[in-house]
Amino acid sequence: MVGGGSNASTSPLMSLCAGGIAGGVEAASTYPFEFAKTRVQLYGHDRRPGYATRNPFAIVLRVARDEGPRALYKGCSTMIVGSVGKDAVRFLAFDTIRAAFEDQETGTLGAGGSILSGMAAGVVSSTVVVTPSERIKTALIDDAKTTRRFKGAVDCVRTLTREQGILGALWRGYVTTTLKQIGTTGFRLGSYSTIKDWERRRGINVDSLAVSFANGAVAGTVTTLATQPFDTVKTMAQQAKQVGTMEVFRAILAEDGVRGLWRGTVMRLGRTVLAGGILFTANEQALKMLKFFTGQ
Repeated sequence: MVGGGSNASTSPLMSLCAGGIAGGVEAASTYPFEFAKTRVQLYGHDRRPGYATRNPFAIVLRVARDEGPRALYKGCSTMIVGSVGKDAVRFLAFDTIRAAFEDQETGTLGAGGSILSGMAAGVVSSTVVVTPSERIKTALIDDAKTTRRFKGAVDCVRTLTREQGILGALWRGYVTTTLKQIGTTGFRLGSYSTIKDWERRRGINVDSLAVSFANGAVAGTVTTLATQPFDTVKTMAQQAKQVGTMEVFRAILAEDGVRGLWRGTVMRLGRTVLAGGILFTANEQALKMLKFFTGQ
């Protein structure tokens, strides 16, 4: 279990299942904010009337009005599948790596060790799940506003593979996605784990719903502010048309300067604060449920 002190009683399969459940719940609950954030990162530089706003609620309302409520969930199924796989893999990788280095007597690990464990888990999850699912999700959101030529996720994969090859279709933006995942997973899991270790040493009940949610929200805030530039470049590099990472980086600087690298921060922050709370709370509760049903 993320947070230390429980890894010995949490099997790898249980970490995998609980992480997958948490990822699916978190993705389904917060997707409209992810949709708005991606739209801003792709088109936030568009100065035409009605396009320049970066208010997530305004974007959500406008899309619901102009394109229908279902449009807000374009690419959501891909993200849910990706989030189930991503969080299953990264919770498993993190718990496994952390268990190998934590103090076996106290079940705790220093902040540096927790963050490094999270970074290693980020590389694994990016390679196996995150880059392909993020690429398809972004391409579908981009396509919904432009050409509308993809009938769904499977058709998107088939079309892009035919046009750009398997690597271009699924692993475009791998470097920036992996850098983002290294930072995101390192800061998110590392900071959450460190906070729980600190609270545990002071006798705070770290298993309560309120504490789990608050810790996850804090971890989400730290993660967003630290990794937003990677997310912005990654999103632009994964749009439906073929474009290189460095080309995207130069374009962002030319359009908005350095501050453009934090395009979509408000939307992502709104989502990740909520998502962090939901993710870790769902993971903790899923572990309790699985242990109850398996008699552990």
